[in-house]
Amino acid sequence: MIIDETFSKEIALDLLEINAVILQPNDPFTWSSGWNSPIYCDNRLTLRYPKIRKKIAQRFVEFILENYPDIDVVTGTATAGIPHAAWVAENIDRPLSYVRAKAKAYGLGNQIEGGIQKGETTVVIEDLISTGGSAMSVIEALKFIGAEIKAVLSIFTYGFDKAVKRFEEAGVPMYTLTDYATLIEVASDNDYIDEKDLKTLEEWRERPETWPN
Repeated sequence: MIIDETFSKEIALDLLEINAVILQPNDPFTWSSGWNSPIYCDNRLTLRYPKIRKKIAQRFVEFILENYPDIDVVTGTATAGIPHAAWVAENIDRPLSYVRAKAKAYGLGNQIEGGIQKGETTVVIEDLISTGGSAMSVIEALKFIGAEIKAVLSIFTYGFDKAVKRFEEAGVPMYTLTDYATLIEVASDNDYIDEKDLKTLEEWRERPETWPN
């Protein structure tokens, strides 16, 4: 669910302007999953732009204070969600934790760092949601120790049905600053793509696993 429709378009344009999102419908990228994709998203580039990263953090802060003002901890996903979670935690004066993709094979073998305890409540900050797999691993790790996840907040999501179903089954609401549909609309309105490419971009969104065959 988009947090704010107006802000969604604003941040989508920001991502396009700094090349955090690149659209190449006629020269697709290959994801690590092996999928062919007309879009590549690297929200780590927002870290280079103080104005944009502050804007992202502030909107997350406002949403949390409006909807989950009593949370105990802010949790980031490793690695790209950590800086955004840190800025949010600082702004609302809460502890910060983050969750690794897997437990360390050395030292104390921690998967969760920074400190969140059984019975504490948290929101998870994620930079990007595609199929939802990485966010689910974070949710499972937090549930395992007895923490309560109020929501997952992301900068961008593709809105895949698979991800939506995963969050529904986990019983954790997911909110996003912007999404694929908004991004394509903004890209078209601001001449980042040609109108003739809209069909191609929609076809990919409907069947990303097999596109373009």
